[in-house]
Amino acid sequence: MINLLDLIGRILISSLFLFSAFSKLLNINGTMGWMEGYGVPGFLIYPALLIEIILPILVIIGYNAKVSSGILASFCLVTAFVFHFDFSDQMQLISFLKNIGLAGGFLFILVNGTKDWSVEKKKKYVRL
Repeated sequence: MINLLDLIGRILISSLFLFSAFSKLLNINGTMGWMEGYGVPGFLIYPALLIEIILPILVIIGYNAKVSSGILASFCLVTAFVFHFDFSDQMQLISFLKNIGLAGGFLFILVNGTKDWSVEKKKKYVRL
């Protein structure tokens, strides 16, 4: 049961990034313009998309999940402070807190790793 909950948790925390990346891909020019409105160069959408697609998949399958989670936690914190720091707008405050919460979840994976249902877990053989 613990392994199932661990996998479900990794899927849930990572799914937001996969949906977000898909949405950005469908409107890449609009996303670039939105980023540039915050003073961030639009071409940075491409590394952001790689981060939002590749690293969540690695977290889900449990391959280099600790490293991927550390990078995603940092990504969440940076995007919270760059794009969602207008606390006079309640939606921005909610987005800021969502990113902080996601960073906390990824830090939890960074510290604790994954359970048995992951690519990296090795089978434990008992020598007789």
